[in-house]
Amino acid sequence: MTYISLHNFINILEQNGSLKRIEHPVSPILQMTEITDRLSKNKGPAILFTNTGTDFPLLMNAFGSTARMLSAIGMKDYSEFEERINSILSMVSTNNSGLKAKIELLSKAKELSYASPKRLKRKGSCFQLKMQEPDLKKLPILQCWPHDGGKFITLPMVHTKDPDTGITNVGMYRMQVFDKATTGMHWHKHKGGAAHYEKHKTMGSLMPVVVTLGGDPVYTYTATAPLPEMITEYAFAGFLRKKKVQLVKCLSCDIEIPEDVDFVIEGFIDPKEELKTEGPFGDHTGFYSLPDTYPMFHVTHISHRKNAVYPATIVGIPPMEDAYLGEATEQLFLPLIKAMIAPEITDMYLPPEGGFHNLAIVSIRKFYPGQAVKIMNALWGAGQMMFVKNIIVVNEEVDVRNSTQVAEAVLKNCLFERDFHFMNGPLDVLDHANSTPLYGKKTGIDATNEGLFTNGRKPVVAGFSEISDSRNYFPQSETPLTVIFVDKNKTASVRKLHSDITGKGTKIPYIIYLDSNCLHLNESELLWMFLANFDSGNDLFIEKTDIGYCVGFDGTMKKVNDKIAKPRANIITSDIKTIKEVDEMWEKLNIGSFIESPSLKYKKITPRNEGYLYDK
Repeated sequence: MTYISLHNFINILEQNGSLKRIEHPVSPILQMTEITDRLSKNKGPAILFTNTGTDFPLLMNAFGSTARMLSAIGMKDYSEFEERINSILSMVSTNNSGLKAKIELLSKAKELSYASPKRLKRKGSCFQLKMQEPDLKKLPILQCWPHDGGKFITLPMVHTKDPDTGITNVGMYRMQVFDKATTGMHWHKHKGGAAHYEKHKTMGSLMPVVVTLGGDPVYTYTATAPLPEMITEYAFAGFLRKKKVQLVKCLSCDIEIPEDVDFVIEGFIDPKEELKTEGPFGDHTGFYSLPDTYPMFHVTHISHRKNAVYPATIVGIPPMEDAYLGEATEQLFLPLIKAMIAPEITDMYLPPEGGFHNLAIVSIRKFYPGQAVKIMNALWGAGQMMFVKNIIVVNEEVDVRNSTQVAEAVLKNCLFERDFHFMNGPLDVLDHANSTPLYGKKTGIDATNEGLFTNGRKPVVAGFSEISDSRNYFPQSETPLTVIFVDKNKTASVRKLHSDITGKGTKIPYIIYLDSNCLHLNESELLWMFLANFDSGNDLFIEKTDIGYCVGFDGTMKKVNDKIAKPRANIITSDIKTIKEVDEMWEKLNIGSFIESPSLKYKKITPRNEGYLYDK
């Protein structure tokens, strides 16, 4: 199914019982986030806030379920996409004609014809109304979290054009609003918009930028998709929805945008201008990302369609709406990875707890020794997979989404000295666990070898005052895993504790260390805390025992003096004032039974140690 507007999508969600309207006044400053956070963490509906204090309603959590995500990209099941890709590839592999005939056959394929956008000469519906003077304050822009640097546009589709090739890139980069006509442009060094900016900087020319919001929801997804440079976002959108995207030129430049978007914000970036501090921002890692300097976007025109809807999202401690955007990318790009990079891959999973760049679990059809290592290196060299810090490779019979099966495969099959592989490479800008920005150590674990261990493991830890509690997983197996909860006020360092434990003859193959204040968290939350705070370059401890190695993984939150030179931003939670305000208005929202604020749980793990920022 395709949508003629964002309103059309909203109506379909409402008819399906997947959307609730909130007519009670709710502020975009913190309150909308608190309401949406409660709903998204409890698999709640999309929300349309109709009383925003502006002329425009605000849509949140629109992609917050697998069903809604599939509906947004016009599919009933992700398997449809793999079937379409395989069908196209088979035209090349099975046709016996010459190469020229095969190319002609592909060019005529109806599937591929959708990928060619249609360019309209008329003005689009997105230009029905135009602000006489551009003023971002007239939009219901969110301040998501208490320590955010200000208000942020969180679902922008940012259009830039390569000054050499003329090819347009559409990316999604958060935009902090500085005043009514300027924002930050938070594009990372590895992104398409940043590359275009560097070219304009070299040329000394102003850089036209156009930001759109809304329209067919497939546009929003494709702006987040890790596409290769030769495939444009609107070509991919047309292919997904089986309908050409209709493009129109903007008012102030020759950048083309979909004619049916809700808002068009046109302007420019001056590469000669000094960068401006942007942030902090409560990010998808579950932690605040720290302030940094980025280019300033100057707004010259704001247009919108009649009855425009302002779309927004929030990110924070998983699971949240972005989990389903990530799931779509996993499912849509796996067939392409299998076809073009590694056909032996059978499945792949990037757990939301890892923020999509801390962990990838891959299953393969194994034929030869070292094949898992080949897969690790292939993935680390594939587009945005280069940011993944940890990759676990398992055999095809292991369900990559079943944490018990994956853990058992690692514990049963891995010898540290043979099956753990390390390399250095690019890291995500938002990674806060590594000591060197943008670059650090990666870990690959080959769990495809079988039947390695003999009995004799002792998963018992006692006699250490700094240990608040411990949990033994798979205690009946030959290779149990122990999680130790550490009171860091009672120990010189986790590294020393690990050495002391092995020195007392405790024979444990793998130990994960977490802070003692995490005892009340569930298994998913413990995984999030571990992945967010573990860096193999600093936090991996190896001790030799008489039956092999005892490997320690330090997943505790680090302070500045824990060999980390940079400041440490804190966990994202709502403030008590906002929590109480939402508690008091809940019955008036008409969105179902009362849900307690998730932030109350996470405030118990929010440290107050020196060196942390935003800890009140």
